[in-house]
Amino acid sequence: MGRRLIGITLGDPAGIGPEVVAKALASGKLDQRFDYEIIRGTPRRALEAGAQRCLAGDLAALVTGPISKRQIAPWPGQTEFLAQLAGTKRFAMMLASDTLRVALVTTHAPLREVPGLIRRRKIIEVVELTRDFCRRLGMRRPRIAVTGLNPHAGEGGLLGTEEKRIIAPAVRQADAIGPCSADTVFYRAARGEFDAVVAMYHDQGLAPFKLLAFDNGVNITLGLPFIRTSPDHGTAPDIAGRGMARPDGMIAAINLAARLAFPRL
Repeated sequence: MGRRLIGITLGDPAGIGPEVVAKALASGKLDQRFDYEIIRGTPRRALEAGAQRCLAGDLAALVTGPISKRQIAPWPGQTEFLAQLAGTKRFAMMLASDTLRVALVTTHAPLREVPGLIRRRKIIEVVELTRDFCRRLGMRRPRIAVTGLNPHAGEGGLLGTEEKRIIAPAVRQADAIGPCSADTVFYRAARGEFDAVVAMYHDQGLAPFKLLAFDNGVNITLGLPFIRTSPDHGTAPDIAGRGMARPDGMIAAINLAARLAFPRL
């Protein structure tokens, strides 16, 4: 059983991570059921230490500040880095806000490689992880929509065959909804028709998400044996140290981690 202590990494020291962490801790808006501890060290070492302390039960959750990809190369992001540290093969990236939740089948991959990376097994896996996350938020029967890859979800095969060959069979097996045309599904989800959307690739899911939740979106790594969240923004070195960074995303990330962790205590 974990303590009521949440660890926070500062992220890239040349970015806005230290500033938004400090502002969040001073905001008076954090879940008062928990204490918060800054995990110090280089970005990579802090991540490693935080993950190990979560696995050992010393921390109830880990909230990570934004870092640049070069800090954890060759991993493409913190999601993959933490999954390997935890020995997790079944994981996914999700972005969440009060109005929209989006999980990704592929993450930081060149667009030309995306069609070859889409697999029926992976789509089913991401849908299942998404459904589990929604249930942890109290949704008994989550409505999960899955996007197509091509315009108009392939237009019956006229604009691509991935929907018929791969995505539709996965959707049926996972008991989800789709394949849905990506140009309308996020509008429908934001209006409450769906509880979450599973998107095929990074910008397909994150562009509409950030339009609606740029300042308070939260990145969650699904499938880890511990809770990990992060604000859904980058290091923003152009404004670092100028007092301009908004802490909304960090506050949201910390409070979501606390919400997910509290039932486990």
